[in-house]
Amino acid sequence: MEARAIRRLVEAMPKAELHLHLDGSLRPATALELARTRGIDAPRDFSGMFRALVGPDRCTSQAELLRSFDLPVALLQDAEALERTAVELVEAKAADAVRYAEIRWAPALHTTRGLRLGEVIAAVVTGTRAASARTGTVVRLICTALRSHDPALNVAVAEAAARFRGEGLTGFDLAGQEEAYPDPLAHRRAFEAARASGLRITVHAGEWGGAAQVRRALAVQPERIAHGPGAIDDDALCAEFIARGVTLDLCPTSNVQAGLVPSLADHPLARLHRRGVPVTLSTDDPTVSDITLSEEYLRAIREIGLTLPELWLIDRHALEAAFADESTLTPLRTEFARWAEAAPELAPSA
Repeated sequence: MEARAIRRLVEAMPKAELHLHLDGSLRPATALELARTRGIDAPRDFSGMFRALVGPDRCTSQAELLRSFDLPVALLQDAEALERTAVELVEAKAADAVRYAEIRWAPALHTTRGLRLGEVIAAVVTGTRAASARTGTVVRLICTALRSHDPALNVAVAEAAARFRGEGLTGFDLAGQEEAYPDPLAHRRAFEAARASGLRITVHAGEWGGAAQVRRALAVQPERIAHGPGAIDDDALCAEFIARGVTLDLCPTSNVQAGLVPSLADHPLARLHRRGVPVTLSTDDPTVSDITLSEEYLRAIREIGLTLPELWLIDRHALEAAFADESTLTPLRTEFARWAEAAPELAPSA
């Protein structure tokens, strides 16, 4: 297929995205309005705000990239701002043919101006529910705890998340600076509280420390690991992912930004998939990485070397790894399968 036809196919393809951060998705135009109306010290013109929100093309470390989140977190400190940003993110995903999305964020980061954890969660639940009903894009939510926070606070986050278990919040995550806080078991009680309430477990790993740090994350028995491209360097670890059915939610553009891989061409997405390791493909942070999911898919074809059938298999796997119940996922799988019937380019070659 010629490049234009591939682009049109990928843009129209129904997509599922499992690794997506709310605070990394704040629109520059919205950020401008929030800064003005909330009295936040921030750029007052679009180009300045764009530069402030979009991360460097390549950072020296995960810690450097994480500084890109300071401004959006400062702007998202009230229920209205959180709800609006959630609505706009779902709308943007729907416009990109994303039919299923899991949105994650760290409620404890949004309490500095007086919101309680439950109020933070309720605002995002309200926004995503309204936008989902309007667009038809199915959304589930994941509450993220931070490695740098007190373990007792992360238990409180897990307990607060559990109260929204019946309102589309289905997962619990741990993220943040790995080099300074490498051991996920420091937050064992939070994972135990989340799992006991029925929340499903994912954990960020391998944004520092390579394969050894990815292996360390398995101690909390996650269903999925966010990032973890360094697993490619450990054959035994890859075999363990295959045996356990643990999925890596990979974000190539973000991984290049964080300095995990030298370039997209060096990213192990295709090699992991061909080895049989379960993987999905996501943007991580559409604003910080200045990318849509369709563009992430196209880069995976052009620069990483995935074929269209391989891309489609990865997209479909996201509906197998998703933190949603079967009654939600079955019609989506049927929709995806019917769409593919009219796109023979997605079928594996004989």
